[in-house]
Formats: sequence, C-alpha cells, structure tokens
Amino acid sequence: MKPYKACSCRDPETKRLLGKKCPSISKKGHGGWYARYEAPKSADGKRRQPRVGPFDTERECKAALAKVLGTAANPKAHDERNTTFGQYLERRYAWRTSEAETGEGLKRSTLDAEREAIDLYGKPGLGHIKVVDLTDEHLRELYAAMRKLNRPEEQGDRSEILRRLKDARATRHGRRLHTRPISESRIRRVHAVLHGALTDATKLSKIRPDNPADGVWRTKGGKRKQGRAKPLLWTAERVEAWEKTGLIPAKVMVWTSDQTGAFLDFAEASEERQYPAFHLDAYYGPRRGELVGAEEKDLSLERKRLHVLQSQSDDELDDTKTEAGYRQIPLDDETIRVLRAWHKQKLEERLRWGETYQDAGRVFCYEDGSALKADYLSSRFRILLERYANIRAKQAERWPMDRIARKFRTTEAAVEVAARMPLPPIRFHDLRHGAATMLLAAGVPIKFVSEILGHASVSFTMDIYAVVAEEMAEDATRRIAAFIPRQNRLSAVGASNVPSRG
Repeated sequence: MKPYKACSCRDPETKRLLGKKCPSISKKGHGGWYARYEAPKSADGKRRQPRVGPFDTERECKAALAKVLGTAANPKAHDERNTTFGQYLERRYAWRTSEAETGEGLKRSTLDAEREAIDLYGKPGLGHIKVVDLTDEHLRELYAAMRKLNRPEEQGDRSEILRRLKDARATRHGRRLHTRPISESRIRRVHAVLHGALTDATKLSKIRPDNPADGVWRTKGGKRKQGRAKPLLWTAERVEAWEKTGLIPAKVMVWTSDQTGAFLDFAEASEERQYPAFHLDAYYGPRRGELVGAEEKDLSLERKRLHVLQSQSDDELDDTKTEAGYRQIPLDDETIRVLRAWHKQKLEERLRWGETYQDAGRVFCYEDGSALKADYLSSRFRILLERYANIRAKQAERWPMDRIARKFRTTEAAVEVAARMPLPPIRFHDLRHGAATMLLAAGVPIKFVSEILGHASVSFTMDIYAVVAEEMAEDATRRIAAFIPRQNRLSAVGASNVPSRG
C-alpha cells in the first residue's frame, strides 16, 4: 500500500520491464509514482491488488490512493472506475425516463429541461471526465465558461471547454439557439441536474465517496435567503396611496371581495368571452394550467363538481403540480349558472363554425374549439385591467358615457361598473391568492380551503394566507360599521356627552 516509483524501461537482453529495478529510477523526472491496494476479492474468490498511477510526485500518489481507499470496500466502485460523467448522465437519464413512463417519476417538461442541461452543458463540458476524477474545480470551470457565452469576453477566450460549449449550442434539433447570455438562474438549474447526478453516483451507485458539487454555490454574505412572498391586501388606505404615487406595496397583492366583484361585473358587462374562466378562478383559485387543461368530461354541472386531474404546460397536457393537485372542487349555484351559460355559448359557436370546428374537449377554449394557451388568459386579464383604468381616466375628464363606450368598444354597462371604484393592479395568478383569502375570511375551514386549492398541507395554506385573511375580515368589519347608520348609537354617543344635572 506504500507508494513506489517505477518506469517502463526494459532490459536490453530479456526485453522485460525493469519497473522498480531500473538503475535510473532514482533520477529526477525518470519514471512515475504508483501504489497498489487490497481490493475485494473477485467473483471466483481470487485476490485483487489494483494499481493506481502513474503520478509525477509521491504526494499526488498518496492523495489518489487515499481517494481510492474510500471506496475500496465496494466492489462496484472498481467496476465503475472508468465510467465517464457523460456515460453516467445518460444512464441516470434513462432510469428517470423509465420511471416517468410508469407514472411515478418526473413530469415530461422536467425531463426535457434535464435533457437540455445534459446535451448543452453537462456532456460537452464535463462528459469526458471519469466520475471518480471529477472535482469541484471542474464544475467551477464549467460555470465560468457558461458565464462567458454570448458576452464580449467570449471572443478572447480560446479555452477548450468554452469551444465545446459553443459547438454544442450551435444548433439543436435543427434550430439555431438564441444568442443571449446565460443567466445565473439557468446556471443554477444546470447545477441542480449535475449535483443530483453526482449525489446518485455517491449514494446509490457508490462510485465515489463524496459529491464534489457540494458547496460550489454559496449564499452571499450578509444576505438572507428570501422566503415565499406572502400576499398583501389592497385596503382602502393602500389604494388611496397607490392612486397618488403609483407605487405597489408588495409583489403579491390581493383584491378585497368588493374589488373582485367589481372586476367580475366589469368582465361580464364587457361581454368578455373568457369571463367564465375568470369567475371560476376568482371563486376557487385553480392554477392557470389547471384552468386551460380542464376537460369537459371532468366537469359535472349536475353534481356541481369539477375534477382537477391534469394541467397544461408548454402547450402539452401534463400531471398537476403535485399529487395533492388531484382533487374535486365543489361548485356553488352561481358558478353553475355561469358555466351553464358558457356551455350554451360553446354549442352556438360549434354550430357557427360547422365542420371547421376543432373540438379539443376542453372546458375553456377558443371560438373554434381549439385548446387555449395558458398565456392567453393572462393576456386577456391584463387587457381588461388596462381598459378599466382607461375608462376611469376618461370619466375623470367628464367624457359622456356613450362616448367612452364607443372609444373602448365596450358596453355602457361596463362603463357604469368602472365608475364604482378604482381597481388596483394584480397579476392573474393573484386571483388564486384572492380566492384562498376570501374563503378563509368567510369562515370556510382551513382544511377544506387547502383541499380546494390543491395544497400539499394545511400548514402551508395557513402560513401563506392566514394573516391577509384576518386583515380582510377586519377591513370588511370596519367598512360595514361605517356603512350602516345607527340612530341609537348616535343618540347614545350624544347622551354621553351631555353633562348630568346632579
């Protein structure tokens, strides 16, 4: 097990290797350092003493020997010693693809992203290196090269790793790849794939004793990790401040029940075709992909139930975000009324389109029956909010109602709705947050709300929505008290201010 020096010189007469017996072995620069170690016996019980080397120095040889001895007790580590990282990435991807085909593994979109990370970065950058030889320096070198892609510093760098990355990114599937620089978030996603592969190589395949990817990414000093952004309610005070300054208080904002009602009334009065989708989302908060992925066979108007069984991502149907996403949503009478009217409208559109109608079997679709794109719902939502704000701006300029309706190609009823109150901005996804908040504020049990939303746990629902739901309830109580006049209360207040005659 002690390192030794040997060379490849041969005896001039016998032609046999001299190895450690070479007379020149003590000379500097002649030969290399080797070491043997006791490995597990072979299948037939024979003794095995593999050799590592050559190395330029005894220190390097000792370091390599110590590394090998970390896996010496595992016969599989020796069988896999020559496995390259590229080979292992492909093998692991095949395992994960096989798991996905049984319905137990990753989503198709996740596998596609992993495939891209392997093809464009993992294999070109590190695929030729043996798994046992990978170090954190290799990974850092890869990420440094990725940061140079499509940037000015790329031109002066002639490193081999950058050349391989550029060749891999030249074309893929016959299409020219984009020429934008690689973002840090993408590098982190690639790192997640490589880190996972090396974790499996360490813990499952037992090829190496440690994971060189551990610790490559470190948080910046003095910067705390940001948690999940929690919703903030658009109270009257915050709306007033927003109208003056235009500043939005937080990333995630939630409408009050009155604001949500104003939006839905506006969408309905505007004869917005996607109003039923907005209504369902505002009431029960399904995710956008679940809305566009919902199929007619999973909606029962008689039983007042919507089964959420799938989601649409990247124009393809896929599983829901989590296992808890598989759920039933009970529907109220008003929502059923809206959906019945929607079903009737779709039947009329089918008759108008005739043979050109493309029945995708979805609850929400385009006029020709084809499946919606998820971004389309968000786009229509933004258009309605912009129209609402523009209408209020013209009302402030004292435009007549009929002129405003003609200007924005909408109905006078929609103009009347916009006159009621300002509608501060939120994102389409925030309708889901609003639905959760209003359900909790209305006193619906937290477990039931968690199930409707498809959350993995009740604690998650409570952590995200409890505070804003309480704020909504307090805001509603304050507004109700101010809205309803009480003569007895006023009299009592007045009487308390009258000095007694004693």
